[in-house]
Amino acid sequence: MTKHIIWDWNGTLLHDIDAVVAATNEVFKPYALPALTADGFRAVYTRPIWIAYERLLGRSLNEGEWEQLDDGFHQHYFQLADVCKLAAGAELALSSWTGTQSLCSLAPHAHLVAKVDSFGIARHFIRIDGVTCAMGGEKGEHMTAHIAAIGVEPGEILVIGDSVDDGLAAKHVGARAVLYAGGMTSRAELKGTGLPVVDTLAEAMDYA
Repeated sequence: MTKHIIWDWNGTLLHDIDAVVAATNEVFKPYALPALTADGFRAVYTRPIWIAYERLLGRSLNEGEWEQLDDGFHQHYFQLADVCKLAAGAELALSSWTGTQSLCSLAPHAHLVAKVDSFGIARHFIRIDGVTCAMGGEKGEHMTAHIAAIGVEPGEILVIGDSVDDGLAAKHVGARAVLYAGGMTSRAELKGTGLPVVDTLAEAMDYA
């Protein structure tokens, strides 16, 4: 029985794929690569994100290159994200759930909290956790700390996210997961996890 939902933010509750793709294209302009489309981005996207960048470049990143690319991406993304909206059905999904909910994201914590507040949805969450250190890694340990803080048994938790990493993090902590195909990851890659894959957040809520 599900008592608690842990939501992912980017690509799940926040529909920001266009901002992510545009920021990625901006940061890779000096490399003279063809501009990515949303589907092209999904084809290379993975966590840790530096592996996705190596896929784009077809080589390993040089010393200091990851930090430079990451800083550049976020400079562009934070500007572009100002016009991003919540995903279709997000507000209804949040307001219709009668159990508890929280938000666990690899987005910078201060930016995450401010963005959630701007949509007037912070009241739905008993806890909001972004990251306060270097970004780009995997989510498993971050979610472990998140669950310890909320004090809910993993077997009573459903994780809703849009990436393979969300599914792996859920398995890491012993929670169930459903993956949303409207975000960063291709449907084919999501289905490869063996977890349920849905096209809408309303469908995701059916698994709760």
